[in-house]
Amino acid sequence: MVPQNVLIVHLLGESSVMLHSRLLTYLDTVARCGSIRKAGEHLNVASTAINRQILTLEQDLGTPIFQRLPRKLVLTASGEILLAHVRETLKNMNHTRQILEDLKGLKRGEFSIATMVGPVSTFLPLALTDFHNTHQNVRTHVSTYGTHDLVEAVKNGQADIGIGFDIPPENGLVVQASRSVPLGVVMSAQHPLAHQESISLEDCNAWPLIVADDSMAIRPHLEDLYTAKGLTLAPSLETNSIELMRQMALVPGNITFLTPLDIIQEQSEGKLKFLTLRENGIHPQTVSIVARSRISNPFTSLFIERVEYFLQEYSSAHFV
Repeated sequence: MVPQNVLIVHLLGESSVMLHSRLLTYLDTVARCGSIRKAGEHLNVASTAINRQILTLEQDLGTPIFQRLPRKLVLTASGEILLAHVRETLKNMNHTRQILEDLKGLKRGEFSIATMVGPVSTFLPLALTDFHNTHQNVRTHVSTYGTHDLVEAVKNGQADIGIGFDIPPENGLVVQASRSVPLGVVMSAQHPLAHQESISLEDCNAWPLIVADDSMAIRPHLEDLYTAKGLTLAPSLETNSIELMRQMALVPGNITFLTPLDIIQEQSEGKLKFLTLRENGIHPQTVSIVARSRISNPFTSLFIERVEYFLQEYSSAHFV
C-alpha cells in the first residue's frame, strides 16, 4: 500500500486535476451506498461506467480506494483520505456554483456601506454607478459616519463594509483594500499660482484658506505639517463638507487642501488644479475598505474590485 503522505501528494497534485465533477460525485455516492450498483441506480448511471472510472483512478493513484467485500464496498485507509478531499471539493464546488448563479443575476442581492463624507462626494458615486450598470438587481445601502461611528457600524453589523480615510487599526476588522493618496493644495485653474506644479505652506498662507474642520481626517495631517514648519494654520473658513471646500476652491484666490480623489470631476474639466506641497515629511492619507471578516457576499467582493479600480485610476494615472 502507498504510504499516506505519498498518497496525499498524489491527491493534491496530478490526480486532483483528474477529479472532475462527475467522478467526484461517483466516489461520494459509492461511499455512501456501499455499492457501485446502488450508486448507479441512485445516479441513473450504468454501474459499469462508474466502476470503470474508479478502477482508472485507482490505477493512476497506485492504490485501491475501496476494499471489495462479498456484499459491500468499504473504503480503504487511502480511500478515507481521498473521500475527505472529495467531499471538501464538492462543498467548495457547490459554493462556487451558488456564487455564479448570483452573478448571473438569477437572484437579487444587497449589501450595505458605511462611509465618510469624503468618498460619498468623490469617487464612491463613480464606483456605485459603474457597479449598478451591470448589477441592476443588487440593492446597496449607503450611510455616512465619522471615523469612530464608521468603525462601530462595521463591527456591530450595521454595515457590511466601511470606506474611509485613515481608518485606525481595529481588532475585529480586516482591511480588504487600501491605497495611499497624496494630500496637496487645490485651487482654481485661474488662480495666480495655478501655473506651478508645487507650492509651499508659506505661499499658501498668503491666500484665504478653506480648511477641513477637526471632525475630518484631513485636519490632523495639516496641523502636523504646520507645526513641523513652525507656522500657524489660520483658516478663513472651516467645514466638514468636501463639496463646500471644492466650491470655495473654484473662486479665484481661495486655496484648500484635498487629495486628487476629491476633485476628479473638476480636474477632468480643467476647473481645479492639484499642486503638490514642497514640504518634507508629508504623510499621505490612506483610503481603506474594511470589513468584519473575509467577504462571502459575491456582490460585495465585486464592488470592492470596482472601488479598487477607481482608486488606482484616479489617484495615480490622472494626478500623481
